[in-house]
Amino acid sequence: MIALMPRRPPAPILVVDDDPKIVALVRAYLERERFRVVTAGDGRTALRLIEEEMPRLVVLDLMLPEVDGMAVIRRTRAIGDVPILVLSARTSTGDRIQGLAEGADDYLPKPFSPAELVARIRTILRRTERDSRDAIHPDVRYVSGDLEVDVARHTVTVAGRVVALSVLELRLITALLASDGRILSRDQLLDAIHGVGQAEITDRAIDVYVKRLREKLGDDPASPRFVATVRGAGYRAAAAVQRLDATP
Repeated sequence: MIALMPRRPPAPILVVDDDPKIVALVRAYLERERFRVVTAGDGRTALRLIEEEMPRLVVLDLMLPEVDGMAVIRRTRAIGDVPILVLSARTSTGDRIQGLAEGADDYLPKPFSPAELVARIRTILRRTERDSRDAIHPDVRYVSGDLEVDVARHTVTVAGRVVALSVLELRLITALLASDGRILSRDQLLDAIHGVGQAEITDRAIDVYVKRLREKLGDDPASPRFVATVRGAGYRAAAAVQRLDATP
């Protein structure tokens, strides 16, 4: 008789909030939609569960004990590409831009509609799981000067030095390199990295993303090697770009 290996449970959605009522509400709605759910009430526990469980998505409050939400986003982005939806009572434009710039995929203010939360989660999962299959850019590398971006493997190097980018930063530099020197407006770049129809995200966010991207790449905006500003129009790749098949 052949013994069957137990089926591995699906990766969970991690809900992180220090308000037990919020956790219970979100959990109930997600489990009703047949998602597996794990929860955390503080940032330190959240980081441990992200490493142990590798969740499909994290629903994250920003005002957390132990480790705050922004730090959780940064440290999660250092680990990998787990999608993050911020669910927070911090509703200013600056807070939203900062959360997205740190690497969150979406930002839903409290109070919130649980049905809208589920809809946004499904949208993020569709987009990120499609991207993970590299359906649009299979096995493509972009080379511009000493910058190299391997889209399929999510790796970026500058002069051979590995640069750790967030998912959004990777989408941003890929969109610019793939544009064949064309100028991309801020709205076009928002569509490229967040998906079409994210009306709540202002185009000011792109300037924050570009600033952080330049800092990580060591790119001087006064004499850009990789990302050039076109005043009043948007951004473009600063130098010629080669599109190559990725190295096996």
